Amino acid sequence: MTTEGADARDGTDATGAASVTGATGAGERTAAGRGGKDFIRAMIAADLAAKRRDTVHTRFPPEPNGYLHIGHAKSICLNFGVAKEFGGLCNLRFDDTNPVRENREYVDAIRKDVRWLGGDWGEREYYASDYFDRLYEFAEQLIRMGKAYADSLSADEIREYRGTLTEPGRDSPYRGRSVEENLDLFRRMRAGEFEDGAHVLRAKIDMASPNIVMRDPVLYRIRRAPHHRTGDKWPIYPLYDYTHCISDSLEGITYSLCTLEFADNRELYNWVLETLGIFRSRQTEFARLNLTRTVLSKRKLIRLVEGGYVRGWDDPRMPTLSGLRRRGVPPEALHEFAARIGVARADNTVDYAMLEFCIRERLNSTSPRAMAVLRPLKVILRNYPEGQVEWMDLPLYPDEPEKGVRRLPFSRELFIEQDDFRENAPAKFFRLAPGREVRLRCAYYITCEEVLKNPDGTVRALICSYDPQSRGGGSPDGRKVRGTLHWVSAPHAVEAEMRLYDHLFLKDDPSGVDPGNTFPDCINPDSLISLTGFVDPGLRAIKAGECVQFERLGYFCADRDGGPERPVFNRTVTLKDTWARLEKKG
Repeated sequence: MTTEGADARDGTDATGAASVTGATGAGERTAAGRGGKDFIRAMIAADLAAKRRDTVHTRFPPEPNGYLHIGHAKSICLNFGVAKEFGGLCNLRFDDTNPVRENREYVDAIRKDVRWLGGDWGEREYYASDYFDRLYEFAEQLIRMGKAYADSLSADEIREYRGTLTEPGRDSPYRGRSVEENLDLFRRMRAGEFEDGAHVLRAKIDMASPNIVMRDPVLYRIRRAPHHRTGDKWPIYPLYDYTHCISDSLEGITYSLCTLEFADNRELYNWVLETLGIFRSRQTEFARLNLTRTVLSKRKLIRLVEGGYVRGWDDPRMPTLSGLRRRGVPPEALHEFAARIGVARADNTVDYAMLEFCIRERLNSTSPRAMAVLRPLKVILRNYPEGQVEWMDLPLYPDEPEKGVRRLPFSRELFIEQDDFRENAPAKFFRLAPGREVRLRCAYYITCEEVLKNPDGTVRALICSYDPQSRGGGSPDGRKVRGTLHWVSAPHAVEAEMRLYDHLFLKDDPSGVDPGNTFPDCINPDSLISLTGFVDPGLRAIKAGECVQFERLGYFCADRDGGPERPVFNRTVTLKDTWARLEKKG
């Protein structure tokens, strides 16, 4: 179980809530975000000041049964962040107690993602499986104390006996077994004598507790499955609620930060540690991340992958950290996003536009400018000398000219965007049309004189003239034009695949969608549009993972699928929010 869960159940105040659905709030800074102290940091500061704690030691405890997503990024930023701010430590611990769903691929992916976000756990990489022997010893200790017993009810019977929110549970008929009987059965479970489901080990607490979690929870179950680290050594495995608190205790974790779904489990967390008489960490819950147009349930993400709705865990449409990284999202943008939404005590939903704002804000200052055409339309400059090539200077960073320029070839034949031409242009269309003059970015003024068409009536090319006195985008006679277009030189252009990614879901809240039934109705059919376009020749040498801003088009990241002869670019984010257009689709 990771620290990203669901369901606010502690009824506390909404301290430092983030921007919620319906209000993008991209530029706002909340009290719990940047410029303020959230309730967790305030709690830690108060504990240190009152000498209730003398160190800050946190942990990030993912389950290795899937890839991390953006919700985990919030938890990573919080756990590693508070440790760093208070001069403490943060461990990376894999809660690997379910061998059926876990494997090494997920472990490796998680380690890579945490490092990418800047998490530094030093030599403190731990696994719940490191403590399997100690956990077993503690379980026998609970049995000897009369605080645990071997139960032979089936899983369905245990649920039936547990009761409801309004009715107390009933004691299992096996609850009265003697210490000797319980030890004998538990040791035989450990020896592998029984099949799955024959027995479990349960804590003996209170079947009438108003907190259902405390109604004799299961601590161990038989599961005859090999573990990715311990092999076939163990035919029994501890459950998360029992394992997690003891792991925290053994590692000296002072603050166990969890999402709100664990609020009811805190009572069991404390009971186990107090009953065993070992170091007690302090569990505190915060609101998980809920993001519009996105699902963050690992179960649903797995079904997206296994159902073929996406091209794997690192598909750039996925909210996984590997998907965001492949899409070109910089880790600094996720840190900024986490800071802006803050840490709250009550659930809220954050508008995806806030994440896009953080991405644009970061990429604007770090991405060099380049020229590309997504849907090419040829332009032939009638009066430009054949064979002549000029080199135009495009600023790499318009606001920082000292950082240099990108040199672009200019020739008689160019490509512009199809959308930048209208044969029958409306009055407020300020781009190219018959008889109309526009500016080519960093180059010349051109005027459309003739339209060449294919037999089917579609536009094949434009015959234009250029003003040789307007080099650099200005005119000596002072005349003004309304439109400025981007372009690439046709003879020098490099063909590239352009992958235009958009929201995977059409609905604002797809969290309740079942992939097996209604996902096809909810998935955006235009979440991926692949085009064959052209880029300027300077991008032949771009490396996978490097980002550029294509002028007027957006931010793009070179993908590993491409190469020097035919690069592939993933659109990271548009230059402006596409929310209004998607709302109409939804």
